[in-house]
Amino acid sequence: MFQPGKIQSLTVHSLEGRGALLTAGNELALLPQREVPEGTVVGDLLEVFVYRDGDLLIATRQMPWAQVGDFALLKVREVNKVGAFLAWGCSKELLVPYAEQTERMRAGRSYLVKICLDEFGRLVGTARIERCLDPDPPSYKEGEVVELLLWRFTELGAAVIVDQRFEALLYRDELRGDFKVGDRVTGRIAKVRQDGKLDVTLRATAAEELDTAMQTVREALRSADGFLPLHDKSSPEEIKRQLVMSKKLFKKALGGLLKRQEVEFVEGGVRLRT
Repeated sequence: MFQPGKIQSLTVHSLEGRGALLTAGNELALLPQREVPEGTVVGDLLEVFVYRDGDLLIATRQMPWAQVGDFALLKVREVNKVGAFLAWGCSKELLVPYAEQTERMRAGRSYLVKICLDEFGRLVGTARIERCLDPDPPSYKEGEVVELLLWRFTELGAAVIVDQRFEALLYRDELRGDFKVGDRVTGRIAKVRQDGKLDVTLRATAAEELDTAMQTVREALRSADGFLPLHDKSSPEEIKRQLVMSKKLFKKALGGLLKRQEVEFVEGGVRLRT
């Protein structure tokens, strides 16, 4: 089914001097001659991005960085009397009208926007993210894996967009490292509140965290010829320095490896069993 503002494969309907006309639903989209692949014939299938320019449908093989329905962090190339024009991979820049800006956009700065179609089917961007999120209560379960997009920073942490649909909160203590607006990460549903709002986490499940810790200890032992001068009485600082994990997690990992008979305690530390 043809959808403007999406990357799709369209059939060549006819060829003429100005380019190739592609079948786009009940209309024809023009792929300019400069973009028509050499040797193209009627009936060929071409992957293109289609948008409306006035009364015309234009096809291009320049693929945008985002499509209709997507959120993207895009840089402003120019500002004029109708709004801001953002670079997004196509020669035709994306317009964000002043009415769709939460603050006056400036050239050279990047903003999180959603790609939309206006009432005439033309491509526009909006920075009014709240209006783009799904108001229906989500049906997630705690622990479910989701895709997160960092939207904005708040006093509590960061507001993120879950699976391109819902708002959620990622608490400040999880914002370790160089996080910035527009970052995409995989997380989990930490809590579904009674009011339907979501808390999310970047932490692995306890089982995954333990498996990772056990593998870290195994690899450290192999790299040290099978012996580590660490045991359950070692200081948290020494364990952190050598394995980059907490003492609590180290003891759990060590317990798991002992239970599997992969390691044994020896004088001064732990040894990999052979």
